[in-house]
Amino acid sequence: QVQLVESGGGLVQAGGSLRLSCVASGRTFSSYDMGWFRQAPGKEREPVCNINRGGVSTYYGDSVKGRFTISRDNAKNTVYLQMNSLKPEDTAVYYCAARGVGIRTYRYWGQGTQVTVSS
Repeated sequence: QVQLVESGGGLVQAGGSLRLSCVASGRTFSSYDMGWFRQAPGKEREPVCNINRGGVSTYYGDSVKGRFTISRDNAKNTVYLQMNSLKPEDTAVYYCAARGVGIRTYRYWGQGTQVTVSS
């Protein structure tokens, strides 16, 4: 069982930056691949980026590539999402999620943190 708690959301002007954090409970954080997802009002949840358990391999969606950076600190059981050059269309609830190695679906989810980008 893994519990995830996101923080760091807020209101920012377009062009600004935010850093989200997601802290995981338990001692097996390094066994999980981690991902960030987002869901805007009236839209389906979409993947933003992910990082493998070792922090070496990452994936970014086209809409955030070059602007967002995912990283993790296994010693702190934390995954981060650095968001730069924010746009109003980045406004959404952001969720972190964990999945076991070799598992396609994310089993554990945080409660989400709101990010609002004003124009």
